[in-house]
Amino acid sequence: MGKADDLKNKLNEIPLTLKVSLAYTVCGIIQNGISFLTVPIFTRIMDTEQFGVMTVYMSWFSVLTVFLTLQLPFGSFSKAMIKFEDDREGYLSAVEGICFVLSIIFLVVYLPFREVFNTWFGLPTVFILIMDMEILARASINFWMGKKRFEFRYVAVVLVTVLSSVSIPVLQYLLVVNTENKGNARIIGEASVTILVGITLFIIGITRGKKAFDKDYWKYALGFNLPLVPYYLSQIIFDASDRIMIDHLVGTDKAGIYGVAYTISVALNFVLVAINNSYTPWIYKMIKEGKNEKNKNVCNIIAAFMACILLLLIWMAPEAILIIGGSEYTEAKWIVPPVAMSVLLLFYTQISANYEFYFENKKTLTIAAIVAAVANIVLNYIFIPVFGYMAAGYTTLFSYIVLTFLNFLARKKVLRENGMKDTGVDTRVLLIIFASFIILGFIGMMLYSANIIRYVVIAVALFLMLIFRKKLLMIYEMIKRDMSLI
Repeated sequence: MGKADDLKNKLNEIPLTLKVSLAYTVCGIIQNGISFLTVPIFTRIMDTEQFGVMTVYMSWFSVLTVFLTLQLPFGSFSKAMIKFEDDREGYLSAVEGICFVLSIIFLVVYLPFREVFNTWFGLPTVFILIMDMEILARASINFWMGKKRFEFRYVAVVLVTVLSSVSIPVLQYLLVVNTENKGNARIIGEASVTILVGITLFIIGITRGKKAFDKDYWKYALGFNLPLVPYYLSQIIFDASDRIMIDHLVGTDKAGIYGVAYTISVALNFVLVAINNSYTPWIYKMIKEGKNEKNKNVCNIIAAFMACILLLLIWMAPEAILIIGGSEYTEAKWIVPPVAMSVLLLFYTQISANYEFYFENKKTLTIAAIVAAVANIVLNYIFIPVFGYMAAGYTTLFSYIVLTFLNFLARKKVLRENGMKDTGVDTRVLLIIFASFIILGFIGMMLYSANIIRYVVIAVALFLMLIFRKKLLMIYEMIKRDMSLI
């Protein structure tokens, strides 16, 4: 009992805020981890076209989510939980009311012209109706989780996350193996669980809050999030437009192959999200206290860390594709490098975006996102028909370069306007890291057919990391010490 009591005491000594942060990080790992680890199962019982159906559905799901929820679970919601602290239930029911109205408006517009929309979406009516309900349900889940986070009640969130994350792939598998329409079955498997959980939470939220319509709450939520819709939409376009355009210009089977490569390439994105969840509050504090220069070393080290793990993914892409997708998806290995390179640029973009969000500079943030998203669509339309679906990986990379550059300029502008020097970002070091990353990434691609050389290089790199592990741990402790100031 002694050891058990000691463990219990140690757990009780952990600050509640840290417990909540860890709980949500674990939730993210569980959701992304289970989803990623089940991909090899489905790629082996579904052909590329069937897998492509799910890919296309999720792509349109992401796009329509912006219009049918205005991303209200994000953006304004966190501020609202503080601003309306005494009536969180009421605010939650109000924003759920907005999402419900938007879902009804969509159906009113969609149903009379469903044949036209179905051709556009590449999906039958039943799946558009399912999508509409699932988007509303997903928003309700996010609202509920967001409220729980501010109440520091994380146990229920972990339980719902674990149960949903486990039940979805189990139900999908049972449906997929027992039907010929495997792509459709997988969609139904995920949507069923999400709708059941989400609609239940929706009813509870509306019932408890009793303010499905509240003029002040609606005005605040819409006033905050509507100007950011182009920004959120452009982010989704980056994620979804490639697969949607490949589906229309080349075929659903190629969209499926690209979808597997994209899934592997951005698999480490949850690491970036977890890092940014801790990094953002810290940099906000540093900006507020006039200690912006402290960001320089932290930023450089995080960028180098991200580059290293993404580089390992690029060099091991053939094996990753074989394990996750199987031999049917072998050609997808050529898509992994450019998309993985875009993930590092996503962090670079976030570095500048943090400053823009802090100073509430929505205009330049939105303009940069729109320009880059339009560039992505135009380049896809030009190059996919000429060079095939693999061109989408490189148009994504180029578009992220544009996005990073525009946000770099915006960061400098917003700091200058607020009387601050741009001392928190070492542009030269970040460029060196990215240039080295690009060069080594393409060298890895060139060695995809020279396995022995590639394996030797990877082994030497890992061996060097082992030798210098103490120095790496010292760097980690330095970051932890600096960021513990929060």
